[in-house]
Amino acid sequence: MIESGVAMSIFSLLNAFKDIPAMQNLLQVVGTPDPLRPLTLPNSARAPVLAEIYRQKQMPILLLTGRVDTVTPWLQALEMWLPPELQPIRLPEPTPLPNDRGPWSERTRNGRLRVLAEMMTGQHPQIPASETPPFVISSVRAFLQKTLPKRRYITATRVLRVGQIIDLNKLMDLWVGVGYEPVSVVEGAGQFSHRGGILDIFPVAAAAPVRIELFGDEIDTLRYFDPGTQRSLGNAKDLQTVAIAPAREALPSAAKAMATALGDVFESDEDNLPSWQDDLKALQQGFAFPNLEFYMPQFYPQPASLLDYLPENGLVVIDDWAAFEKAVLELHENADLIANEQPDLPPNYVSPLFDWETLKVDLEWWQPLILGEGETPLLDNERPFLSLAECFDPGPRYGGQVRPFLNQLKNVTLENERTVVVSRQSPRLSDLWQQDQKTNEGLLNLEGWDEAATDTPNATKFTKPVENLESYPDMGSLTFVNASLAEGFTLIRREDNHVVLNLLSDAEIFGWNRPAPRRWKAPSAVAPETHFADIKAGDYVVHLEYGIGLFKGLVSRTIGGMDREYLLLEYANGDVLYVPAHHADRLGKWIGSDDRPPAITRLGGKTWTTMKAKAQRAADELAGDLLELYASRETVPGHAFAEDTEWQAELEASFPYQETEDQLRVIAEVKADMERPLPMDR
Repeated sequence: MIESGVAMSIFSLLNAFKDIPAMQNLLQVVGTPDPLRPLTLPNSARAPVLAEIYRQKQMPILLLTGRVDTVTPWLQALEMWLPPELQPIRLPEPTPLPNDRGPWSERTRNGRLRVLAEMMTGQHPQIPASETPPFVISSVRAFLQKTLPKRRYITATRVLRVGQIIDLNKLMDLWVGVGYEPVSVVEGAGQFSHRGGILDIFPVAAAAPVRIELFGDEIDTLRYFDPGTQRSLGNAKDLQTVAIAPAREALPSAAKAMATALGDVFESDEDNLPSWQDDLKALQQGFAFPNLEFYMPQFYPQPASLLDYLPENGLVVIDDWAAFEKAVLELHENADLIANEQPDLPPNYVSPLFDWETLKVDLEWWQPLILGEGETPLLDNERPFLSLAECFDPGPRYGGQVRPFLNQLKNVTLENERTVVVSRQSPRLSDLWQQDQKTNEGLLNLEGWDEAATDTPNATKFTKPVENLESYPDMGSLTFVNASLAEGFTLIRREDNHVVLNLLSDAEIFGWNRPAPRRWKAPSAVAPETHFADIKAGDYVVHLEYGIGLFKGLVSRTIGGMDREYLLLEYANGDVLYVPAHHADRLGKWIGSDDRPPAITRLGGKTWTTMKAKAQRAADELAGDLLELYASRETVPGHAFAEDTEWQAELEASFPYQETEDQLRVIAEVKADMERPLPMDR
């Protein structure tokens, strides 16, 4: 990605592999029963090699990598090396940690189901295969999660056709049972609505919701519509069938059986701390609710893994076997620690993760292709594709020194080698190259280098920086691509030591790699006791409703035959207040402007109410002052800055980090404010 947010691509460089016999030998073996030895490729070569396999073989691929933070670099690299129509998809990781009772985010649920739907095309008897085979990337944490059995997925998927007779009530009951939410107006994935002779549903694997118009019990038309405007998209005759896959991996219809198996378990009242018992009623009703996926391992005696959804002609690829296995063992270790810290798991609770020994056997059956090092060290004569790894040499490192970099470009052009520079500073680098050529060789008409040949022996085919390398460059050409790549390499045909491609990135030119963008993290759930962890007996505290009191400690009292913990607060005149532990968020430690102790309020008195009202009035006065200030600023003229120029774009392109979505939004807002003839307040 670059600043504009448009996906860049250098997939035409994959044509370089046509000149590499070792790559052609590998392509002949991939997809056959012959076992594949580890390729021991350097990191910079793994993405292009895998992209070429996917492009040439057109087979489903499941790429497994170790840690979660390695998935994003893989996605970014493959976006660069693959054409837009052959982009990979990611299997999201569950939002909560294993064995931790918490809801999965809607984005995670829908993302995982989209992957399953993509892998099921051609495997469901009524869903034809996709023109583009799926390419899925998964981390260990996403891969080990148990999921809906494949057979249950097929039976829960309903395919509707124009002219089909349906039972409306049974159809809507089915949708509820597979996780769809009934709403008045469909706005997001996983929702459906019914009004008159119209059924609207947003399948989780679809790009837009579907409107089903009925004529009695018969489906008259099917059409996509815009959830924002509720208007149809396209011609109704264009859509003849629609597949409606499950909206949850944990089917609500399977929850009823699990709830019944739990037996007669008392339901907790509102004073109890949150536990699985709070979800018992929702489980018994068979409706979707936020924590449903926590119980998924209990729903299915024989759960499925992602390998069960992979088509028979699929290829399993592992980045590095040692890193993959290490990540598996660490995940299991952390999951066991969390399970041991959970005092109130459901009876006979099953781990949501597959054990490594079982999954290892399944992986070995698929004979995965290992891009890096394998499970055990092998002798060189046991590595038939070791020659492919030897075709990649690391590019030279210049550490930001421009002169050695320009000299190297001169050398490779003299040798008539194909050179591509992928950099976020390509416009500036190309300017430096042109200026250097003008100075040293007197080539003044550089604008025509890519159109007219010259008689100068040192002249090279040069083009201005591009953002998409759609055509494969000629030998002796120098191409600048305005994009970002993690690392470059030199591709050599070892049979005659012919340099096929020089690929340089910011890592070689400036000595730094492209950092992965910071990702926004959802706030984790906070235990109630966290709110009073820094409060000790004898401290003054402030209760939201009762005011300032003295904290005396944590006490246990028996209410209704049950022992519960309370925070004991002492107020004026010897009054005491017992605050349930799960209401601790209503307390705060008193912080004064000096060391003098505060005046303790009376329970039931008006002092605290008066103090709160006074504070509210002060806040209202401050708000009024701010409104008056903002109103006056709207009437005062300010300086309007001009719009960004090409120099500004070059300056921003030199920034070696990728901005987050929030940073890009704020930058755009600040620039918009600076261009207005009003004072800016940020």
